[in-house]
Order: sequence, then structure tokens, then C-alpha cells
Amino acid sequence: MDLHLPTPAGELTRAEQKILDYINTNTDAFLFSSIGQLAQRLELSDATVSRFARHVGCRDFKALKSLVLEQSPGPAVKLTATLSQGDHFSPQAWLERQRAYLEKTIQQLSTGEFDRAVEALCSARRVFLHGKNASASMAQLLHFRLRRLGLQVSLLPSGGSELLEGLAQAAENDLVVLFSFSKLSREGRILLEHSRSAGYRTLAFVGRTCLPAEERADISLFAYRGTEKEYHSMVAPAALLDALAVAVAERLGDEGTQRLQSLHRMKKDYFPDG
Repeated sequence: MDLHLPTPAGELTRAEQKILDYINTNTDAFLFSSIGQLAQRLELSDATVSRFARHVGCRDFKALKSLVLEQSPGPAVKLTATLSQGDHFSPQAWLERQRAYLEKTIQQLSTGEFDRAVEALCSARRVFLHGKNASASMAQLLHFRLRRLGLQVSLLPSGGSELLEGLAQAAENDLVVLFSFSKLSREGRILLEHSRSAGYRTLAFVGRTCLPAEERADISLFAYRGTEKEYHSMVAPAALLDALAVAVAERLGDEGTQRLQSLHRMKKDYFPDG
């Protein structure tokens, strides 16, 4: 869900933004948590949670729950009982969990923001992609998808001075895409900060719904990967990424189709058995 508050998100403290993000992405868990359980889960004090409730216009924590319940779009996809039963890994239970994550991603998807991302990719002179650790796989996948459509796209090194050498090429009319799910990395901060002087736009795949102003890209796409302390899957980000690639292909129209056909002919000519 996307909780509507009388207090602008920009006026919240970092700890309060953390609480709001948890409510938005784990609504069911929040509604069944006591104030102590929520504070412990987020590594905050009970007093901080109480102050957040009052800051957003609620009398107390109970009133905050009532507000969330009123705005909740309905129960999230219910996971089967096998998620918490048995001593062995269950692929069925795992896939049920991924389906729930996709549902949460759908609930949070902003059509307007998605359309802005498509337009930014199609209109950019060059697209630079950055991902590190597990997110590097997402950058590689997006690189593969966009390059086949004929976009001028390149991968930025994951870190160090090589990142700066690659980033130095990005300028006005370019787009830098980054993946920042749990927290903004040092490299992510560099990408966002440098955009102010270099003039390129930024598109971020994020795992939080409430971000401090200094951590916000020009365009953000949310993908849910689970709670903070569980194994973080890339199923929802990959699905969202593929949706973006398909939308870009549609936006490019004949130009994108012709590029794919040309690539197919080259493969038949040079790798007939491939």
C-alpha cells in the first residue's frame, strides 16, 4: 500500500521514514505487530514509534493501526501453511512467496513513474547501467535487453576509480540506471550526486517506498524483495525489468522491430547452426 499521511514525507526523520517504509511494504505484518515487536524488528525504541504515530496525526499506536487499516487495499496474497512447516525446503512454498512479492510490487507500481522510465530510456542519447553484488545480474539483463533493441547502452564498473572513469562519459541527455534495493551504496551516492553537475538523468530500481530527498533518483521503480532479514530474491525486480524492456520495444515501434529482425538475419548468416 501507499499510506497517505497529513505530514509530508520530507518532514519525517530518517527513523520515521524507516517506519513508514515498513508499513507500506509489510502492511499485514505491521497490523499484527505490537509496538514493542515493531520497534524490535526495526531496531528502534518504543518511544520513536510512538512519536511517529503522533507526528503523522494519530493519537497513539492503536490509532495509527486504524489509519493503516482504513487505507489498506485489502489483504495481501496469503502464503500457504507450508511456508512455516516441515524441516526441508519446499519449492512450492518458495514460489508462493515470490507470487506474494509480485503482488506487493504490483500494488506499489506507479503507472506514471513507469511511463516516465520508458520515455527516459527511449529518449536518452546513451544509457549507462550500474549494479553491484547481486544487482549486477539485473544490470547485465537490462543491458542485454536494451542492446538488442538498438539503444546505446553500456555497463559501468561496479566501483573504484574505474567507476569514475566510466561515469565521466555521462553527460546531458544521457540516462544513468542504478539498482538500490536495501540501502544506497557509496557508488549510488556518487551516481546521484554527480548528476547535478553533469546534467544526466537518473533512474533507480528501489526496494523502499519512502526515501530521503538526497537518495532519490529522478525516476524510481519499486520492486518488493521481502523483509529486511530474509533472503532477498530477484524475481520481482527481474519481472519489472522485463516489463520495462517490453514497454520500451513497444514505444520504439518499427525501429525496435527492425533492429531485432536485422540481428536475427545476422545470426542466421554467421551462426546457421546456433
